[in-house]
Amino acid sequence: MSLTVVADYRCHTGEGPVWHPDEELLYWVDIPNGRLFSYDPATDTHTQRYETDVIGGFTIQDEGLLLFRGGGRIERLIDGETTVVAEIDDEGDSRFNDVIADPRGRVFCGTMPTEERAGRLYRLDTDGSVTRLFDDVALPNGMGFSPDQRYFYFTDSEAGCIYRFDYEPATGAITNRDVIVDVQDEAGVPDGMTVDTDGYLWSARWNGGCLVRYDPAGNEVDRIDIPARKASSITFGGPAYTDAYVTTALTDGKREDEGEHAGALLRFEPTVEVEGRPEFRSDV
Repeated sequence: MSLTVVADYRCHTGEGPVWHPDEELLYWVDIPNGRLFSYDPATDTHTQRYETDVIGGFTIQDEGLLLFRGGGRIERLIDGETTVVAEIDDEGDSRFNDVIADPRGRVFCGTMPTEERAGRLYRLDTDGSVTRLFDDVALPNGMGFSPDQRYFYFTDSEAGCIYRFDYEPATGAITNRDVIVDVQDEAGVPDGMTVDTDGYLWSARWNGGCLVRYDPAGNEVDRIDIPARKASSITFGGPAYTDAYVTTALTDGKREDEGEHAGALLRFEPTVEVEGRPEFRSDV
C-alpha cells in the first residue's frame, strides 16, 4: 500500500473528509479549532478556507456548504459568508459530531453527549425543520447508506457498534435498528466511515490506528494500519473515486504518543480493487 501525507495542519481532531466533484477538491475540518481545509490533487496544494469556533461536520450543497457547529447551530456558507439555517435549542451545551446528507437532500446529524445526558441523532429536513430520532446514543459518529439505499448505517463509538437500519428514501424514516458490527472487545472504537460501490463498509478506528473494511454482512475482510493512533474518518475521492483519504487526530499534541502522522490528512491507494461513491448533497 502506498501512503502519502497530503497535508499536515496538526489537527486536534481532523474529521469529515468529503470529495467535492464539481470543484475536484477534498474538504475536511479540524473540529474544535473550527478550521475548514481543502486539497487540490491536480496541483498538490492545500489551504485553510474558513475558520470559526467549532465545526462538527459539513455537507455539500449545489451552492456552498452547510456547516454543523457548536450549540446546535446550522449555517449555510457561501463565498466566506454564513447565514443561519436552524438552531436546536436543546443543544446549547453540546456540538454536532459527524453528519451526512441523504439521497433526498436531508441531513442526518449527531450531537455529542454532555455531563447530564447521552448523545442524540437528528434529521434536518429540506425545509429547515429538525426531528430528533434518538436520544440514547453514547457517542454518535460515522454514517453511510448502502448502494441500493435500502439501509442506513450509524456508528455509536462508545458502544463500540455500527448499526444498520432499514431506510426509506421517500420519507427519511429509519427503522429496525440492528447491530451489524460489534468491536467492544477490540482495541479502539469505530469512528467515521464510508461505504464503497460494492456495499462494503470502511470504518476508521479511533485509538486503534487502523482502518477496517467490512462486507455488507458486517464481517471483517481487511485491516489497514495507519501511522496515527487516532484514525478518525475515511472517504474516497479523485475523478474515479479510487483514492482513499483518511483524517487523523493529534489531541494531546505529542506525536511520540499519537503516532508519526497524527493530525495529518493521508491518502492511499487500496491494495484491493475498490471504488467509492459521490456523497449525496444537502438541499436545505
